[in-house]
Amino acid sequence: MSTRFRTILFHKKNGLAVITLNRPETLNILDSLMVSELMKVLAVIEQDEEIRAVIMTGGEHCFGAGIDFRDLEFIDTPVAARRYFKQIQILFARLDRLEQPVLAAISGFALGAGLELALACDLRIASVNATFGYPEIKIGMIPCCGGTQRLPRLIGMAKAKELLYTGTRIDAEEAHRLCLVNRIVPSECVLEETRLLAEKIAGYPALALRAAKMAVNGGFDMPLNSAVEYASRLLESLFTSEDQKEGVRAYMEKRKPLYKNR
Repeated sequence: MSTRFRTILFHKKNGLAVITLNRPETLNILDSLMVSELMKVLAVIEQDEEIRAVIMTGGEHCFGAGIDFRDLEFIDTPVAARRYFKQIQILFARLDRLEQPVLAAISGFALGAGLELALACDLRIASVNATFGYPEIKIGMIPCCGGTQRLPRLIGMAKAKELLYTGTRIDAEEAHRLCLVNRIVPSECVLEETRLLAEKIAGYPALALRAAKMAVNGGFDMPLNSAVEYASRLLESLFTSEDQKEGVRAYMEKRKPLYKNR
């Protein structure tokens, strides 16, 4: 199934959903229409139990180069700024909270809001030509949609502050060294390698994948003991699932499990 919007493409096949930002002429800058269309797609994914994993990509040449500066011309008060950026914040938070694992396939620029979008995904696969950064400080702004919080949680506070304070861009190798991205692949392979990883992940029981994501995301800001207890409750709930029992049986019988996602 494929659906074409004005600014994005949405494709679903064999339990895998692919969202493609489709404004190559603008380097996939994020505008109000794209935010609205992404919200519509996330609503579809949230209701589709067949979707096991999601890929977010900007295509072969650019993931996303930030927000549309033309939108900023009409913002002249804090109230107007809050109204505008709140919608993007809601979008990225909704993406972060999707039950399915979300993988970003990143080529070219992932700058500003483009990087914030990538960081709202669970995993990031970068092409060798990918470039990352928060240039907002150079125009008297800061990242406003989760970047100041998600970046230090991934790479540490000191390095995150350096990137935020200077607007410095880093390449894929440095991003990988900092654990900002999970893997680096040749430019022509980024979407296919991301798809292969997504298919591997989607092959595992959906309930266990959901529990793993909830355990990490939900427990991250809890005290350690509380987080361990939270993860334990999630694990305990899996013992009511058919797939957990099938997984154990298959392991004991030395065969491939036949999961039914129940």
